[in-house]
Amino acid sequence: ASTIVLRGANDYMLDEMDRALHDSLCVVKRMLESNTLVPGGGAVEAALSVYLQEYATTLETREQLAIEAFADSLLVIPKTLAVNAAKDSADLVSRLR
Repeated sequence: ASTIVLRGANDYMLDEMDRALHDSLCVVKRMLESNTLVPGGGAVEAALSVYLQEYATTLETREQLAIEAFADSLLVIPKTLAVNAAKDSADLVSRLR
């Protein structure tokens, strides 16, 4: 058994912290029960971006430009997550590719 003490400025903040803690513990519980893990943090978007970039090189029409632009736009999610975590977004995107 463990005890977690939460402190906050008001009841609203405590309720939000309690809800976030409950959600995170439920995620850990489900992962341990099912033995599966779904990649997050923009991994799916980065993989789709790489696939679309490769697919765009097979086209010779103007659709190639639209597909490349969409593939680049998918990288906004991992870039934003990296910036919010105080990481170098350019380095992260280059490693994801």
